[in-house]
Amino acid sequence: MKKIKLIAIASLVNCFLISGTPKAQTRREMGTISPVKIGSVVLNLGIGAGIDYRGDYSHSPFGVKGALEWGLWHAGPGIITLGAEIGGSFSNGGYYADYRSHTIVFAGRSAWHFGWKVRGLDTYGGLSTGLGFHHYDYKNDINYNYNEVIPVFGVFAGASYFLTPMFGFNAEAGYDITNFQLGVIFKLK
Repeated sequence: MKKIKLIAIASLVNCFLISGTPKAQTRREMGTISPVKIGSVVLNLGIGAGIDYRGDYSHSPFGVKGALEWGLWHAGPGIITLGAEIGGSFSNGGYYADYRSHTIVFAGRSAWHFGWKVRGLDTYGGLSTGLGFHHYDYKNDINYNYNEVIPVFGVFAGASYFLTPMFGFNAEAGYDITNFQLGVIFKLK
């Protein structure tokens, strides 16, 4: 009985080690079909509900984000990507008639991508960190302007569906420049 358990554990470990190799045949045998592979370069662009990093937005912020990622390593049955993102959250109106607030973010990001058994489907989750350039201004008898640089951290999960090998649609949710966004994705390589 102990030998059977030992063989089962060794087989399981071997499966995980084999899935980390760059052989396409091994990936197909596991049943996943992922558009994001080692060497892939993907660009996603989206719009949606922005993040209120400083707690001073008076209305729901509008957000935009673009992210560029490179597929670098196998991690179990998926691919780890590294990249960069840029975007912003914008809000105006509220406390005072001329109140405006926005945060522009530059960040690095990393994600783990997994394709499941559906051709063209890519699901992922990840983290980001960077700098936010926050500004707000309003007029109340005199003009107020306030600027600061803030650290920003994000967590996100998303899904992309590629209609062609190079183009698809994307949805992403989390706390990362946007709370929720819809957009497009391009596979550049």
